[in-house]
Amino acid sequence: MKKFLIPIGLFAALGLLLAYGLRLNPRRIPSPLIGKPLPHFDLPILQEPGKTLTNADLRGHVVLINIWASWCVSCREEHPLLVDLARKNIVRIIGVSYKDKPADALAELKVSGDPYEKDVLDANGQAAINWGVYGVPETFVVDRNGIIRYKQIGPITPRAWRDKLLPLVRRLEG
Repeated sequence: MKKFLIPIGLFAALGLLLAYGLRLNPRRIPSPLIGKPLPHFDLPILQEPGKTLTNADLRGHVVLINIWASWCVSCREEHPLLVDLARKNIVRIIGVSYKDKPADALAELKVSGDPYEKDVLDANGQAAINWGVYGVPETFVVDRNGIIRYKQIGPITPRAWRDKLLPLVRRLEG
């Protein structure tokens, strides 16, 4: 009789873990980099391949670093919002073209608008790996000292911008 209780107990425990996991929000993956310096990068600028952008170039400014790709459907969803933010000049936006072909990324920006002050090419995805990127789009809020303060997984929605990112950007700039 006890032989049957062990598998039933294990099955019940597994069921409870599954039920708990289903209640979690998959967009709330904690980043171990929050509160730490943005990992070093030195990437070619998409529009000027002979030039690069590094961490040092971002110091002194609050920036949004948006990891995106021309082949990413969700990136297209958030793109009009980024274009609007750039038009309003609310915060500096740096793009990171993730595992993309330069010609494809440039063509997408030409069609959809270019919200990026600078857009760099992470052709092999190494910088994104160093930053703990799970997929595109992802956006980081980085303070004036190069410290990551927030990570948005998935597209930025108007609600996420209004409720989380904008108040944080204003606080960091203040």
